[in-house]
Amino acid sequence: MFPFRVIDQASVKQLLDMKHVIELVERAYTLKEQKEASLFPMVFHEFAPGKADMDIKSGHLTGANIFGLKLVSWFGENPAKDLPALVGFVMVLDSDTGVPKGMMSGEPVTLMRTGAAGGIGAKYFARPESENLLLVGCGHLAAYEIMATLITMKHIKKVTVYNANSYEKAATFCATAKEKLQDMFLAPYQDDQDLYRTLLDRIEIEYVATDDIRQATEEADIIITATPSHKPIIMKEWVKPGTHFSCIGADMAGKQEIDENLFTTARVFVDDVTQAITVGETKVAVQKGLISKEDIVAEIGSVILGQTPGRLSDQDITIYDSTGIALQDLITADYILKKAEERGVGTIAQL
Repeated sequence: MFPFRVIDQASVKQLLDMKHVIELVERAYTLKEQKEASLFPMVFHEFAPGKADMDIKSGHLTGANIFGLKLVSWFGENPAKDLPALVGFVMVLDSDTGVPKGMMSGEPVTLMRTGAAGGIGAKYFARPESENLLLVGCGHLAAYEIMATLITMKHIKKVTVYNANSYEKAATFCATAKEKLQDMFLAPYQDDQDLYRTLLDRIEIEYVATDDIRQATEEADIIITATPSHKPIIMKEWVKPGTHFSCIGADMAGKQEIDENLFTTARVFVDDVTQAITVGETKVAVQKGLISKEDIVAEIGSVILGQTPGRLSDQDITIYDSTGIALQDLITADYILKKAEERGVGTIAQL
């Protein structure tokens, strides 16, 4: 028998903060680039097409002595049964012994690490002086994408929010954005007053809803797309030179958020080449022969390590295709387990 820590959703939220998650996700990317981490093949299964499915993402971080998986299921009829449609968990195991270290609710881990990825994309590929952020989508991920970008980009003055299906939802989101960001993300920094005030200043900017995606695109310096769209929302001819895209929403076949023709003139970076060309935003451009796998400049870990330049000029259009990789979840979950042990959080079970 050995101890096995189980951590519920509320506890996971309390143990995480965005600044640390950004650092953890960057480390996952660099370990992958240094061949100290690898992904296992994804598993996807539909129980009932369009109604219920599940996927498993897994991997091994030799540089952190862990391996594990994240399983997420979606059962679209669950809300009618007073159950959440999306359910997930992350399991972390010791790669020296194969013994499980613990498991936890997967939703807060996913939201934090996905938000972090969008902000990291902006950090390494956007123009440093960028002021205007356009967020396409105002669902669960929206606040996380904004907070991560405000942490990584010091000069953002305005966030424009677009919802393709409802201007009202975008307007409602913007009306409460400052309070939401403060409530969701700033509490962990109250003991560090300098950092707390810095982040408080960062969120005290303008949040504006729009129903004119073309104009918003023409004005944007950074565009983060985080929707379940299956067709392009942003067209190539609207995009000005120097714009950066962090594409977050496309994580399975059929999804697409931006015009595939953008890839013909952009510098393209990804979190994982195989995932990007099979389930990511890059897939359609490769499938149509607009670019090839070889046209992808690099995976992001190479840029973080300084091995590959990101932006070459202020005129470059850059695309970061973030499909989401298990290494992000595992390194974040391992951090949570260590914090939980320090604080005596979670339930200890014997297996």
